Amino acid sequence: MDLKNGSVVTEFILLGFSGQWELQIFFFVTFSLIYSATVLGNTLIMVTVTLSSTLHSPMYFLLRNLSFLDMCLSTVTTPKMITDLLNEHKTISIWGCMTQMFFMHFFGGAEVTLLIAMAFDRYVAICKPLHYRTIMSHRLLSGFVILSWTIGFVHTMSQMVLTVNLPFCGPNVMDNIFCDLPLVIKLACVDTYTLEFFVIADSGMLSFICFILLLVSYTVILITVQQRPSGGLSKALSILSAHIIVVTLFFGPCIFIYVWPFNSFAGNKVLAVFYTVITPLLNPIIYTLRNQKMQGAMSKLQFQHVISTQNF
Repeated sequence: MDLKNGSVVTEFILLGFSGQWELQIFFFVTFSLIYSATVLGNTLIMVTVTLSSTLHSPMYFLLRNLSFLDMCLSTVTTPKMITDLLNEHKTISIWGCMTQMFFMHFFGGAEVTLLIAMAFDRYVAICKPLHYRTIMSHRLLSGFVILSWTIGFVHTMSQMVLTVNLPFCGPNVMDNIFCDLPLVIKLACVDTYTLEFFVIADSGMLSFICFILLLVSYTVILITVQQRPSGGLSKALSILSAHIIVVTLFFGPCIFIYVWPFNSFAGNKVLAVFYTVITPLLNPIIYTLRNQKMQGAMSKLQFQHVISTQNF
């Protein structure tokens, strides 16, 4: 598919964060530190889960995959956004823009599915503890991961197939920090009402429905635990709180960006930063600071590393 045959525009201009040079430097330093912490934190979780024998359980297997998706999602947009802060002319080629959107929706769709799998894992662990290991088998976990990547690919392809052939021959300025479907579609030289509606239905409603389903699943878990004679409501709340926080932080910006009318929220940079920069950092913080088992495994691995270094 050759975009040049039906398009005069070869690149888009991203307005990014306009302001004084001192403010640009502040954003550059801040986002660089956040992105470095995101990569380091998620990598630390993946390494700890892989090397620690105490974390070889279904929940941490899914958490390791979530960390990988978070790191990938942040990497799609954040490095480009950081380098643009030092450039006077913030541009991105059409194919670079299409690639960015492809991987954003690919990793985003995969993460949506994985969060549902993690909710199912918590349901089985709390409501059916005696059958937990039997139900959450390695085969099922592998199926969850494959399914999440498959849904992510189908989700992004269903939108990109329609977007990549759009003709761009007029305005090429986007008031955002990265390329995203709502803004790119509005720059096309044809009537895109049907495509805009499809994007809302595909991305927005997918996010909204999955968010509601996750909240319903957590409610069912809490009701089930509360009805048990032995109680355990406080323990269930402690376990679920981290998951609920992550789900809310992930789906909140998605719902506002895609469910809200295009003209109202398509260019909201605050939501864009929160979705692609802040949330991938908060996930490792929430799962490590609130998880004593994870902290214990990290401390043990650090101690083993120190001992092995001294012996060497």
